[in-house]
Amino acid sequence: MAMSKRQKARAFRGVQYAVLVVAIIVLALVADWGEITRAFFDLPIAAELFPEVVTTALLNTVIYSALGFGFGLALAVPLALMKLSQVPPYRWIATGYIEFFRGIPALLVFITFGFGVPLAFQLRFDIYTAAMLSLGLVGAAYMAETIRAGIQAVDTGQVEAARSLGMSSGRTTVTIVIPQAFRIVLPPLTNELILLTKDSSLIYLLGLAASQNDLVQFAREAASTNVSLTPLLVAGLCYLVITVPLSYLSRRLERRTGGKKISAPESTGLAVQA
Repeated sequence: MAMSKRQKARAFRGVQYAVLVVAIIVLALVADWGEITRAFFDLPIAAELFPEVVTTALLNTVIYSALGFGFGLALAVPLALMKLSQVPPYRWIATGYIEFFRGIPALLVFITFGFGVPLAFQLRFDIYTAAMLSLGLVGAAYMAETIRAGIQAVDTGQVEAARSLGMSSGRTTVTIVIPQAFRIVLPPLTNELILLTKDSSLIYLLGLAASQNDLVQFAREAASTNVSLTPLLVAGLCYLVITVPLSYLSRRLERRTGGKKISAPESTGLAVQA
């Protein structure tokens, strides 16, 4: 007797649960739990990391991420407007910048500002400035595309209504378009902040003093000293302290904006005077 669609779906779910239970049992039997506990869950070593892991490493990670995000956002807005400009050279400059920094690894940007620029131009950046520039320049390329898509998602009727009231193109963009676009793009911008927080781990390449350590460098040094991977687990949990609330905030903002999705088409549906 043939099964109905509901019976097939129920049987398929049963098979999935069975596979999951078997996998858990096999893992429990073959894993060396004593070695895993010693390597990752050494509580005395974890206790030694506090409070420095919070007051220094976690705090520095937050500062590096905030500086990079703030600088990147300030740069992304004019880039998005340039990408939508009716003046071709502005569009070319914005497109070149966005494609360049989206196409190269963030690692190269950190190395450039940590070693290349100081050697070439005899300029020395403190660690906070180097982190801000490296993270911000990369983040701006992604945020500019997000903001551009948000601007294009604004109802053109809003623009037409503002222009019919005698508002200039620039004033319409600043007072009508950009505020509504930001309301749309807040969830993806929050996701970009999460990505920048994780990219901030590359700051160790620039060489850090103990008081400047981010979570990754702090965990690396602690792990090499204690010959244990427990510090890496603690660092991972600290990252989750930052990223999980941000992920929740992103979902909350998306619900408040009605779950409106934005796309990033190549054509410019809304031209902005630059």
